[in-house]
Amino acid sequence: MQRRLRGLTAAVAVWGMTASLAACGASEGSSNVTLTLVAADYGDSAANSSEKYWDKLVKAFEAKNPDIKVKVSVYSWNDVDRKVKEMVAEGKAPDMAQIGAYADYAADGKLYSADDLLSIPVQADFLPQLSEAGEVDRVQYGMPFAASTRLLFYNKTLFKEAGITPPKSWADLQAAARVLKSRGVKIPYALPLGPEEAQAETMMWLLSGGAGYTDNVGTYDLDSSENIRTFDWLRDDLVGEDLTGPTPPGKLNRAHAFAAFTRGDVGMLNGHPTLMQMAAKKGVKFGMVPMPGPNGPSKATIGVADWMMAFKQNGRGEQIGTFLDYVYSEKNVLAFSHEYDLLPVTTSASYAMSDDKDDRQLAGFLEELPNSELYPVGKTSWAQVSAAIKQQIGKAVTKNGKPASILGQIQREAASAENAE
Repeated sequence: MQRRLRGLTAAVAVWGMTASLAACGASEGSSNVTLTLVAADYGDSAANSSEKYWDKLVKAFEAKNPDIKVKVSVYSWNDVDRKVKEMVAEGKAPDMAQIGAYADYAADGKLYSADDLLSIPVQADFLPQLSEAGEVDRVQYGMPFAASTRLLFYNKTLFKEAGITPPKSWADLQAAARVLKSRGVKIPYALPLGPEEAQAETMMWLLSGGAGYTDNVGTYDLDSSENIRTFDWLRDDLVGEDLTGPTPPGKLNRAHAFAAFTRGDVGMLNGHPTLMQMAAKKGVKFGMVPMPGPNGPSKATIGVADWMMAFKQNGRGEQIGTFLDYVYSEKNVLAFSHEYDLLPVTTSASYAMSDDKDDRQLAGFLEELPNSELYPVGKTSWAQVSAAIKQQIGKAVTKNGKPASILGQIQREAASAENAE
């Protein structure tokens, strides 16, 4: 399984000891360079588009560094990865890209390493778990930009009316779902295994069952006995008892599940911090608890990160390093995290958020971060494996579904993709 967080204090100690050291790529007298950055849009409307965040940040940066200009192009998540791929294929790579995956570009030798760019204090400030997830062959190319974890959300009103308490185990979750169903709740537990983000819901359940996508040495192990047991339980004890609503899980996407929760139609579902804001806007009273496991709360939950990377094509590593050192200052990391209800990717900003009473709603997600595990994003095969999960995993929980067969098929595809690297 993916390596776990070794602790925030170690990173803080390193950060503090090295705060006076200079960057290996620090800018000294850069002259009239315009950097290009392609970034993803985290906003859900023009009012909170990421363009506004970058405009403010760039204006402040350029005031301090008049010889370096930065041009940012923001695209929706539906388009940004494809846009960068097209630019690279055309020989017009941007200087930087803030997108969902970095491994393919790193494997092709197109990226600067973090060592090439960042000052030692800034690189040491990344949460260790996220730094490791940004590595290919033990060299960090992916710089974490945004992070989140997942908790089990529940509708407080529905739970209070039903006289039930938040679940701690799978048996508790099933029992609560049965009561909610008996009271006419449309979707006692929302299980979005549709193609939008099936890989996330799947991983949450695999982790809660004690396993995951990979074993302890990082080898794909999707059809482990623990994973098969987990999906047998989902098929028989949740879906098989009609506790997941009228839409088959394989056709239910996360966006639709979240929307149903904000309408008050869902009793429980896994969610990330953005769901808090969505539910609050609709007046839904909700609570959040760690994901249940077979015999108690899960020992691990999913962690998700998006990535910043820098392309070598234009040879502007010195100026890129100067800009990224500024991007990853505590002030700017916190500003982005607050704007979009995401978790900081640095130790200093994480501590600041933990100490801020205004961030108390995010405390549960921050507490889960040390126990979270990320997708195997350092594998160039992960994109293909993720696509296979999205296409096939919903079949495992149908009435006549065969989890062992489906997981075995995905495992064979994963092994084949890994061997082809």
